[in-house]
Amino acid sequence: MPRPRIPDRRERILDAAEELVLAQGFDHMSVASVAARAGIGKGAVYLEFAGKRDVLDALLMRGNTRMADRVRRELGDHPRLGDACRATARALLDDPLMTAAFLDDRGVLGSHVMEVTDDRYRTRHHRVVEWFRELQDRHLIIADVDPRSLALALSSTTIGLLSAARLLGPLDRSLLEDTIDTIGRMAATFETER
Repeated sequence: MPRPRIPDRRERILDAAEELVLAQGFDHMSVASVAARAGIGKGAVYLEFAGKRDVLDALLMRGNTRMADRVRRELGDHPRLGDACRATARALLDDPLMTAAFLDDRGVLGSHVMEVTDDRYRTRHHRVVEWFRELQDRHLIIADVDPRSLALALSSTTIGLLSAARLLGPLDRSLLEDTIDTIGRMAATFETER
């Protein structure tokens, strides 16, 4: 029979891991250092997570959830496309982990991002396609654009932005903010008139 989960242990682990990832990068973080920072034993980390990669996956999922929750609070459940892009940019820039993921994917996230082999990106992409179809059904984006093509264009832009620091050289916060705003402006060109 599995042991009952201690309340807040998972969050303490994630908080500790986020501090360590931001301070020294994922590659230098260890399960032992996370446990020490969280004030628990190393075995307690393994009760919650299979290993260090699972901790980072949970951190990134938590960061994405924080961003989505903030956008939803700011814009409601049915935002316009350009507004959603801009609100997401503001949420990303206010979240140190998610900003670090875009500014320096190797230094903070190590090689993890490039080694993801499950369907998380495909699943997220399919959700975006469905959202674009919903926007089109509500006549909020133009009818003559294929939601799959629009989603692929915006997803490719975002995925490319994740690797831009590694491929093109260091980015700074201002350039990241302007770039994400530009993506929002591009997306807004597919909106119908307000």
